[in-house]
Amino acid sequence: MDPAPPYPQSTFHNLTPETVLSMVEKALGIQCTNLCRPLNSYINRVFELSTKDGKGLIAKFYRPGRWSRTALQDEHDFVCDLMAAEIPVVGPCTLVDGTTLANAGTTPFAVFPKKGGRSFDEFTVDQWLQLGRLLGRTHAVGASRSPKDRIVMGPESSTRPQIDLILSADLVPPDLRDPLRRITESILHEITPLFADIEMIRIHGDCHFANLLNRLDDSFFLIDFDDMAIGPPVQDLWMLLPGYRHESGAEIELFLEGYQTFRKFDRQTLRLIEPLRAMRYIHYISWCAHQVAHDGSTPLAPDFGSHAYWQREIRDLDEQYQRILDNR
Repeated sequence: MDPAPPYPQSTFHNLTPETVLSMVEKALGIQCTNLCRPLNSYINRVFELSTKDGKGLIAKFYRPGRWSRTALQDEHDFVCDLMAAEIPVVGPCTLVDGTTLANAGTTPFAVFPKKGGRSFDEFTVDQWLQLGRLLGRTHAVGASRSPKDRIVMGPESSTRPQIDLILSADLVPPDLRDPLRRITESILHEITPLFADIEMIRIHGDCHFANLLNRLDDSFFLIDFDDMAIGPPVQDLWMLLPGYRHESGAEIELFLEGYQTFRKFDRQTLRLIEPLRAMRYIHYISWCAHQVAHDGSTPLAPDFGSHAYWQREIRDLDEQYQRILDNR
């Protein structure tokens, strides 16, 4: 596995509009207007730009140390494979050197066409069928080959290292370390056997409603493959659901009806929905801990590290553990 290089923080954290515009113009061989609007992003630094001929662009500068260059290329390769299959995604622009990944100093960046659209947090019957078809096609392409340096989404391969990071970072109050360790170990003990011998393919990995845009008189299209992973296909379903598994039976059936138009779905993996939700909780805590270690704070959780924060997280994990037991 290609380790993430020790990028200097200065390039990423001190990007100026002049630097952004200059690097994008050089990479694409075009001229931009003076528009350089920062967009909200908890992980990367993202800017909206415009070319002289009026085309909108999105420049994404990747956070240092989070991905290796090989892992970033894995993301771009997956999206380009999807584009080649005419699946509606937003892929990176081809640069003047024929690649899709450039550097601002030592900070990798890519440029994407700006696509308008709206997101939904509640889907109609027809939209659930459409989403199923979209993800079925996406996973058919995802299964066609493997990435070189992407995380494998599983209790031992991804969640245990995240727990180790949290507990080793000296961020948990002493009196709450054992309760946190106990509940996370209980979750891992319960869910690890469920992941034995299941299909693992390239997936979006962060497929929630904000990463699905819909344009008038057009289909949904997928954006933001930053968190693509090798994982079970059901991962790209559960975050779209309106509630827990037992509350979402109708939506699951509609999604699977559309999905299986293009690809078989292993219905036994529906039992992974609540385990994957618990893994997501731990992933979120781990990422906050990573940000605090590197940046001194995290905008994702303003009270991160407080006694109340850890009490709340332990309580949420315990409640999710009970849901896992109830869904056995």
